[in-house]
Amino acid sequence: MKRILVTGGAGFLGSNLCHRLVRDRNNEVIALDNLFTGRLENIETLMGESNFQFIKADVCDEIDLPVDQIYNAACPASPVAYQKSPTSTTKTCVLGILNMLELATRQNATLLQFSTSEVYGEPVVHPQPEGYRGNVNPIGIRSCYDEGKRCAESLCFDFHREFGTKIKVIRIFNTYGPRMDPDDGRVISNFIIQALKGGDITVYGDGSQTRSFCYVDDLIEGVVRMMNAPQDFTGPVNLGNPGEFTICELAQMIIEKTQSCSKLAFCPLPSDDPTQRRPDIALAGRMLDWQPHIALSEGLDRTIDYYAQLLEAKRP
Repeated sequence: MKRILVTGGAGFLGSNLCHRLVRDRNNEVIALDNLFTGRLENIETLMGESNFQFIKADVCDEIDLPVDQIYNAACPASPVAYQKSPTSTTKTCVLGILNMLELATRQNATLLQFSTSEVYGEPVVHPQPEGYRGNVNPIGIRSCYDEGKRCAESLCFDFHREFGTKIKVIRIFNTYGPRMDPDDGRVISNFIIQALKGGDITVYGDGSQTRSFCYVDDLIEGVVRMMNAPQDFTGPVNLGNPGEFTICELAQMIIEKTQSCSKLAFCPLPSDDPTQRRPDIALAGRMLDWQPHIALSEGLDRTIDYYAQLLEAKRP
């Protein structure tokens, strides 16, 4: 039996990962979450499984558990969430990874750090390969997350070099799908909820900025492959879908798919919001034999169905 700790296990990515890991009856999965942005409904169907356990705790507090693998997914990931308390976000990034690295070192466990494409900031290289060092504003309103994740990566490799800690680092590009909080402020959840309710679609800037959207099932497949890749492959490695779309293209796709009467409403672009984002995934293809398979159109259909059911369930 392999004991696996998933921090942030009730969050969007963490809960989807838990569902995937629990299917293997040789895994004993422990989800740890303080429920700041995580939701118990994301893991409620797992609660009765004999190989699943939930612990309500904060990754910033010292944790001591016998584990073989650690997936460190704990951290608010949407600007709305992490800007609510930027100091707490930085603490989660830095103190959280310190606690997990110390646990991994004590237990001789492998730690996989959920890093982010935000470490590239406003890129001057496009698409972004892992060797690009980024263009990040260290004092901006997003820096609690961007720089927090950059520091977490640094600590991973410092522990690896100094103590021989077994680490792996992935850089996740925009991911979407079921179990994403409908109120987290990310562009796909925002657009779908607004379209289903018939309200205006809020577009920040002129909508020409681009993103690359990866469906969550594809992402989780890459995550698991990275954890089980040869130990000497530490990363960092980009995981995302290289298909690139403007925000206006995304909005129009969602309006058409929901048959909504919503109109676009343009608002000022937030500070430090990147204008381009697209992963170079050649390394993941070569080292993990991984690439995404679910096209944006299909992924949107699945995600729209999920949110439509959520809204229906909330109606009186």
